[in-house]
Amino acid sequence: MPVFFSQRQFVVPGELLAEGNYMAGSNVYRVGNKFFSSSVGLAELKDRTVTVIALSGCYIPRPADLVIGEIVEVSMASWMVDINSPYQAILFASEFLSKPLNPLKEDPRRYLDVGDMVIAKVLNFDRTKNPSLTAKEKGLGKITKGIVVEIDVTKIPRVIGRRGSMVSMLKKETGCEIIVGQNGRIWISGKTREDEMIVMEAIKKIEREAHTSGLTDRVRELILKMKKSQGG
Repeated sequence: MPVFFSQRQFVVPGELLAEGNYMAGSNVYRVGNKFFSSSVGLAELKDRTVTVIALSGCYIPRPADLVIGEIVEVSMASWMVDINSPYQAILFASEFLSKPLNPLKEDPRRYLDVGDMVIAKVLNFDRTKNPSLTAKEKGLGKITKGIVVEIDVTKIPRVIGRRGSMVSMLKKETGCEIIVGQNGRIWISGKTREDEMIVMEAIKKIEREAHTSGLTDRVRELILKMKKSQGG
């Protein structure tokens, strides 16, 4: 019963994946005893089920991308990071700490533990292994304040705006610090939680109405209305 792909191999619609006594999972269709991909994605075989993880609308890492990730696993000298992608990233201690980590004397959890959020950049990625991150540049590192909002990754360019116009307006009208990750996560830090919530509502409006024109003016109006209702 042949399988025509390796685990997590990139496939396209109509590509023959397997033939034989299998079951069709997500984004896979069957014709007779042959199984084909119905989506652009990553093919997997698990428990005799052929599945394709769809990549449209998913974040695919690229070197130099700014991302916001969540620590999901701690090892002796590195952390595994959920970057809202089919691929988990790895953050080595050497790309986070300013000094070498001695795993025999230090617990890496003292620096980053499961559930912590980090702002990082993608160092490299070539689909053959987990993307690696760095958090040693200025402005990167562990998130210790503010909130993180997650939106559809395809709407991130609209949040940024042409030449940064939308995100600049959000910062100016609310006084909040805002970092937009290419992976669909956005960090917001304001003087008050109310200011952060205003930005969050504005971002959700951008996500809903990303396809429409005149959006910047409507988002500004929403911000001013919310500030007024809060006595700002």
